[in-house]
Amino acid sequence: MKAITLRNVPSELARKIEKKASETHSSMNKAVIELLEENLQRRHLRQKKNFIYHDLDRLAGAWSKSEAARFEKGLTELRRIDSELWR
Repeated sequence: MKAITLRNVPSELARKIEKKASETHSSMNKAVIELLEENLQRRHLRQKKNFIYHDLDRLAGAWSKSEAARFEKGLTELRRIDSELWR
C-alpha cells in the first residue's frame, strides 16, 4: 500500500477527522481512508447520468406472491378516499 503524507490540514478538518476516529474507535489513518472512500463513492454515484438508489436492493424480490398479495390487500383501506375529508 502507498503511504501519503498530508500537510497543512485545516484545524477544523483535523477536528472532524479526530471526531470520526473517536466515534468509530479507530486510528486517524483509518478514519481518513474511510472518509476519502465515502466521499469518492458519493461523488462517483452523483456523476452517473441515471443515478439509481441501491439502498433497498436487498429487499427487491424478497416477498413471495402470497406475501405481496397480502400486502396489497392491506393497502386497500389506505388507498380509499374518504369523501368526508375532501369536502
